[in-house]
Amino acid sequence: MTIPKPLVQINQAFIVVTVLAALWLQPAILFLPFAIGAYTLMTKKNPVIQFSRRFLKKPLTSYLQEDKDQQLFNQWIATICLGLSLISFSLDIHLVAYAFSIMVIIAAGMALMGYCIGCTIRYRYIMWKHRRTKTQA
Repeated sequence: MTIPKPLVQINQAFIVVTVLAALWLQPAILFLPFAIGAYTLMTKKNPVIQFSRRFLKKPLTSYLQEDKDQQLFNQWIATICLGLSLISFSLDIHLVAYAFSIMVIIAAGMALMGYCIGCTIRYRYIMWKHRRTKTQA
């Protein structure tokens, strides 16, 4: 299954904006992208993407497509990092909290610019599994 790239980019921009707002204004704002990420992972449906579909003017299939499984993998990474950031803020470990939040901003920001860190991680993991399977056979 695939997702139109503009919808993926809207979700990435949403993550960047909300995490930046959390770091500048109030760390509790991190709960919003975390909750949406957790909901997405549980239901395989992203509310930001579903809401944004109405703003695309062309048929969904006419846009460049992104792999849904890859996007879910990326969502796992972002949601885990946001969760760790929230936990760190609640424990007053601000340096760790900022580090995890900034990692999310960098990854989503780089994805908006065309380089997907999560894609590289997933690709290397799949290749590692493949090599491991070949050596055991």
